[in-house]
Amino acid sequence: MKLTKFLPYLGAVLVFIVAALLYFNPVLSGKQIKQSDITQYIGMAKEMNEFRADKNEESYWLGNAFSGMPTYQMGAKFPNDHIKIIDRTLRFLPRPADYLFLYFIGFFLLLNALKVEWKLAILGSLTFGFSTYLIIIFGAGHNAKAHAIAYMPAIIAGVLYVFQKRYLLGFTITSLAMALEIAANHIQMTYYLGFCLLILGIVELIEAIKTKNVQPFLQQVGILLVAFIIGIGVNATRLLSTKEYAAFSTRGKSELTIQPDGTPKVASSGLDKSYITEYSYGKLETFNLLVPRFMGGGTVEKLGDNTNFYKEVASQAGPKVAREYSSQVLTYWGTQPIVEAPAYIGAIVIFLFFLGIFIVHGKLKYWLVSATILSIALSWGKNFSILTDFFIDYVPLYDKFRAVSSIQVIAELCIPLLGFLGLKEFFSNTTITTEDKLEALKKAVLTTGGLVLVGFIFVHMSSDFIGIRDGQYEQVPSLLDALISDRKSMLLMDSIRSIVLIGLSGGVLWLFLQNKIKQVPVLAGLTVLILFDLISVDTKYVNKEDFTTARKVQKPFVANKADNQILKDTSYYRVANFTANLMNEGRTSYFHKSIGGYHAAKMMRYQELFEYQMAKNNIEILNMLNVKYFILSDTEVKENTGANGNVWYVEQLKSVDSANEEIKELDSLHTKTTAIIRKGVFDGSKTYAKDSTATIALRKYDTNYLVYDSNAIKEQFAVFSEIYYKDGWNAYIDGELKPYYQVDYVLRGMPIPAGKHVIEFKFEPKVIQRGSLLSLLFTIALFGIPLVWAFIKRKELTF
Repeated sequence: MKLTKFLPYLGAVLVFIVAALLYFNPVLSGKQIKQSDITQYIGMAKEMNEFRADKNEESYWLGNAFSGMPTYQMGAKFPNDHIKIIDRTLRFLPRPADYLFLYFIGFFLLLNALKVEWKLAILGSLTFGFSTYLIIIFGAGHNAKAHAIAYMPAIIAGVLYVFQKRYLLGFTITSLAMALEIAANHIQMTYYLGFCLLILGIVELIEAIKTKNVQPFLQQVGILLVAFIIGIGVNATRLLSTKEYAAFSTRGKSELTIQPDGTPKVASSGLDKSYITEYSYGKLETFNLLVPRFMGGGTVEKLGDNTNFYKEVASQAGPKVAREYSSQVLTYWGTQPIVEAPAYIGAIVIFLFFLGIFIVHGKLKYWLVSATILSIALSWGKNFSILTDFFIDYVPLYDKFRAVSSIQVIAELCIPLLGFLGLKEFFSNTTITTEDKLEALKKAVLTTGGLVLVGFIFVHMSSDFIGIRDGQYEQVPSLLDALISDRKSMLLMDSIRSIVLIGLSGGVLWLFLQNKIKQVPVLAGLTVLILFDLISVDTKYVNKEDFTTARKVQKPFVANKADNQILKDTSYYRVANFTANLMNEGRTSYFHKSIGGYHAAKMMRYQELFEYQMAKNNIEILNMLNVKYFILSDTEVKENTGANGNVWYVEQLKSVDSANEEIKELDSLHTKTTAIIRKGVFDGSKTYAKDSTATIALRKYDTNYLVYDSNAIKEQFAVFSEIYYKDGWNAYIDGELKPYYQVDYVLRGMPIPAGKHVIEFKFEPKVIQRGSLLSLLFTIALFGIPLVWAFIKRKELTF
């Protein structure tokens, strides 16, 4: 085995490290990227992280957000999670350069599996990693998404190796990459990858049938299934806990059949269809993949002093006001609620994709083109409802995920992959003649350039360039006219830009066919053109301005006067911040036990409690959640003297038949004296004798452990201002396990015997114990099977 054989690959790793650090160069001076989602997460996770630091263990529950919820999807650390050690080793660079490096290295592995020469593979990997969408998700803080996308190419590489009959290598890479993919913890991305792999499997099956090799194909599928199962099993704790929580979350099935206004509700086993398709890519917007600001770019962009908008503002209010107003202009005129930036894949990359279509033959082309078409069609969501509705209604799990536009990640992967397979064929000395290559080159240039022209002409003929937020400009029509003019200018300039780049890259390849220049200069020219194309767009949306000091990132919130006033109270209570979007902000959770929070998968019943009751300003609901303080402004706090406290006795249990009745009864419920409970726990309503001497109080609060003291002459029924979650919380009276019940739609309640007693609630999720054992067993299989296999086949192994 010659070490020199590995030098190109070591060189590739070095190139990827340098490229990642150069793009995110502020990390070299210790700065960190500001990410809105991560900022909110820091607020949400503060209690969990402090518990971990203080006790060197996991709580698996947090009480500082949404009145309490599991931490399974909040970055919890699980026992026997050894795959995370490998993941952290691979991500040795500072964030987010580590994820960019993973993009590069994963795609490089995939191109190597397809026997693409290392120099071309390096360029292909840089092209994939610098795709605008893959960069802009860092700005929003979608780290888990980036993490999962980065491991996708490695999984595909492993699968391809198995289909190439390199079974040991393929099995090892597939199982390891799948384990890393799931550990990244963005199930939606992994789910979408499944469609890509399914299409690949269908294409391989058709090929096997044609060549009468079905039996080997079935064996290969068997090997892959074992590899997938091992990769999944390594993450048993993560997946089992997620599955358990999903049934309680907004991804689960609601019991309610009525809307907040009492009208019938469409039954669904997952998310609401309108919520799933809220972020649907417009059909016309798909041209953004080819022309960066085809629809104005991001939701807001900065316009310079040479734009019509700036000049119009300056003419009416002066340069100072014009500079201020032009820094955040609503340039995007599509229909999505928010767009960080256009999902620009690259004019040259799209050109290479079409070159691949015209020059690559065989099953790989059919797979990549089919996966790309499906990805783009599904990303249209409600704009292509016949397909989207079918998938939501009939394809398992499709209704569990929102933002259908995200499935374009498959196109983000397949388009450059086919493009560089096309370049591989273009440079190869195969049976493809120079004339055929020239014909394919001409078709690719004309097709791609033609698409730019068709898109430009069509949008001018059919669109008014009016955006969904343009209503704020209606009072000054001249401003809207100026903005529309600027949008048209963006479209024109970027269309010309794309045509020029297509022409230049096509010209470079034409010169190669004419033997005017050699392959290495061609690759150098393409590298310059492609990196210029992508990075010049990327840096408009994620650049050094997005970085700040590590201290500001790690401690993003500063207590204001209202926070400091509340923090003087050291008892256990909750806070409602009415200055923020209650169910979509993590700041309050950074300082207080909040009834709100920031999370994509809230508990279903709690979300419904908000929509059906809290949103209607039902003070009794706030009382039962023990909301002691209302934040009215940064300086104003109001104490709620009607809060029920941590626990209280009720005089009556009112039994109801359904979830509809439960939620409706809360409209007028006096929560201090009556509690709602479902039939089956108690048949009919039940009353408890009033005991004026009875007491019950919280003695100790810990994130996963609560202790109460009770004293009563007669049996009482206690309602605890804590969220009901049966799969984990256990109740004990004087050390003996006792049942407790869901009351008042979201809270816990239980009968308390007469006399003095100690009541304990402990969070003891069995799913963690079961999952950690399975994770350990599958981790042993992950490394053990390849080692045993390699030992048995050691004489056959070559490098």
